[in-house]
Amino acid sequence: MQVGNARYLKPGDLPDTIAVFPLTGALLLPAGQLPLNIFEPRYLAMLDAALTGNRLIGMVQPALGEHEDKGGDPHLAAVGCLGRITSFAETGDGRYIVSLTGVCRFRLLEEKATSDPFRTFRIAPFIADLSAANEEEAVDRAALLTAFKAYLDANKLEADWESVERASNLTLVNSLAMMSPFGPAEKQALLEAPDLKTRAETLIAITEIVLARVFGDSDTVLQ
Repeated sequence: MQVGNARYLKPGDLPDTIAVFPLTGALLLPAGQLPLNIFEPRYLAMLDAALTGNRLIGMVQPALGEHEDKGGDPHLAAVGCLGRITSFAETGDGRYIVSLTGVCRFRLLEEKATSDPFRTFRIAPFIADLSAANEEEAVDRAALLTAFKAYLDANKLEADWESVERASNLTLVNSLAMMSPFGPAEKQALLEAPDLKTRAETLIAITEIVLARVFGDSDTVLQ
């Protein structure tokens, strides 16, 4: 996995602890790009620490239901995604505008006690994500594009089809999943799909459910 100027090929290339940024509805996937507007002081400190270190942070959603622990912090979903800071700008009014590029997913193991204002966890990276391009041939690209086009048509939206046609299956599946307007539960399901083929199938299924809910018959829309 090449991300920016860094290559992540084996477990030793990844950290075993990571600062995490909890954000409801945010989905980062391997090779995907997520823009962020950072303004809270503790997350500004987190970005400062990452920029002077390995440039990696962990994106994770609060657990569904948003229960808090004794310290007032939200319980977090079990699975998130490592992101490398590949673009960074200061706004002049105390904010950072950054772009994260996804490296691989991880499972949270335990929170580490630190003096930092942000939260740090020991993690177990999903090493298979570093070679996810090997899974591309298993994706039903035609079915994915049919569902995508049906969603666009139903919502009177347009797409740059030349760029879509040029995109690899890995880029297509993960980009469409990240762009999807679905809720936190659906986005967590897409994140936790065990492989690229299953993620594509999950994305198609969610899209069909949404179309059926709005139009009553997704089969008609998908034709």
